Amino acid sequence: MDDRLNESTNVTIKSIVINIVLSISKIGAGVFGNSNAMVADGIHSASDIVTSIGVLLGNIIARKPNDEDHNYGHEKAETLVAFVLSLILIYVGFKIGSSSFKLIFNLNDIKTPTILPIIAAIVSILLKEYQFYITIKVANKINSPSLKADAWHHRSDSLSSIGALLGIIGSRLGFKILDPIAGVLVSILVIKVGIDILKTSANELLDYSINKDEEEKIRNIIISVEGVNHITSFKSRKHGPYVYIDLAICVDPNITVYKGHEIAHNVEDKIKESIDNIKGIAVHIDACTMRYNEKKY
Repeated sequence: MDDRLNESTNVTIKSIVINIVLSISKIGAGVFGNSNAMVADGIHSASDIVTSIGVLLGNIIARKPNDEDHNYGHEKAETLVAFVLSLILIYVGFKIGSSSFKLIFNLNDIKTPTILPIIAAIVSILLKEYQFYITIKVANKINSPSLKADAWHHRSDSLSSIGALLGIIGSRLGFKILDPIAGVLVSILVIKVGIDILKTSANELLDYSINKDEEEKIRNIIISVEGVNHITSFKSRKHGPYVYIDLAICVDPNITVYKGHEIAHNVEDKIKESIDNIKGIAVHIDACTMRYNEKKY
């Protein structure tokens, strides 16, 4: 667990440093280069600093061991952080969209930008795509919901910079309305990403089950264990990046208690050998004579 959290912490600290530099550069380029779009984009980058700090706090909490008040550990802190980050993403999306929409009806308020914001936007796109790549790579490797949310926040900032770049170029060519229209389109993309992350994290906080393909794979592993007649019940719930499983299996009623206990242990061991992110398995033994091929589990 420490290794996965260390990887998350390292990539997050790198992101914070990059975002501090980007925020200052973009806001400065926007102010001195007459670009409202670039100022807004710089503020968006500043929000990335806040969310990355949130990921770090989630890592610190998730690292804590089980205690009397949290018998199952603190890994859900990562999911909670992802939930909060999704709300920030949605808020940022609405703010960008609102500001851009107002400018559509006030084109006289838009000044013609200089070349400086264009350079800042191009640099921002390259750096934010780099941040997205390194963050999503680690997030997928360690199965971290909060880091995945942070990665998509980087991608939303890249999209924001693309929108700002198109708007700035359009404004310099005399099409001022392109700036706010691009901002509205970017805001819709940011909001969509935020809603997707919100749905995923909310489901996990509500003990969302694993998907049907994963469940089918585990069921096949269980029924392949010698002594298991069929599966009486199967329940799963996500706990941050990990999964807990509660199941009941049917075994021959004439075997000893020791033998039944051994079969349960074999089921647990085989699942953990095949699936990496299983944290806990509870196996209940039922006595029955029905074989697996006589009843669909």
